[in-house]
Amino acid sequence: MSGRNYYYLVAGLPDLVLEQSKLTLDFSEFKLELQHHLSSSDYKLVELMLLPIDNKNLLHLLLKTNEQFIPNGKYSLETLEEEIKTPKILPDYLRDFILHFKEEQPVYPELSWEDQLTAMYVEYAVNNKNKFVSSWMKFERNVRNIMAALTARKFKLNARSFIIGNDEFSQALIKSQARDFGLAQQFPYIEKLIQIFESSNLLEREKSLDLLRWSYLDELNTFHYFSIEVILAFILKLQMVQRWLRLDKEAGMTMFKRLLEDLEHSYEFPKEFS
Repeated sequence: MSGRNYYYLVAGLPDLVLEQSKLTLDFSEFKLELQHHLSSSDYKLVELMLLPIDNKNLLHLLLKTNEQFIPNGKYSLETLEEEIKTPKILPDYLRDFILHFKEEQPVYPELSWEDQLTAMYVEYAVNNKNKFVSSWMKFERNVRNIMAALTARKFKLNARSFIIGNDEFSQALIKSQARDFGLAQQFPYIEKLIQIFESSNLLEREKSLDLLRWSYLDELNTFHYFSIEVILAFILKLQMVQRWLRLDKEAGMTMFKRLLEDLEHSYEFPKEFS
């Protein structure tokens, strides 16, 4: 975990994203606040967690989907367009992806281009020295892979076409016939994921998955109150809230209230913050 604490920044997190009279989630202003207050090394972790936005924007440009540009990634539309022509400043995995895409030489031939890019990003991020980042990325990869493996099993599809990564965990999801893929000891959340998968209500399934992610973030930050890891967890939770405000406003407001309650009640502020 990072040794630097951000007492005033963490204590003021709700004020950065909430107006007095209505809910507003101005992530651009929030990012500027973070860039101003965080050390350069800690802000790089924020950028790392937001790279999935850049991944989506880059993929849309390469596939020419005409999708609207998504704000708040690290790179502008103009930068990504220039990088597609001549990759220079992007992270290694993005430069590699562009070259493979342009040469029509998949990195992982069994996967879609989108899943290939996800796999390359996860591999890039999971090796980060920050324990929170690496643990979260492994967890998110495992959740994604388990749900993909359950889908493949249910519809008798080839799991190799959906599973990212090539470690023992991923191989077990591809090869094992056991109900829990033989991974219960290694990944104690798998039974919960099986229960979530069995829900016939797709919206409830997605909500349950995000609540599981939310709980895991809280677990990762047990006994950590003012560190960069708390800020990273806040960003990930805020992204969940934003997604649910688009999908289901009532669910989004519920999750937003929970986010504020977490900030109000979960941290034991020193007296000077009372």
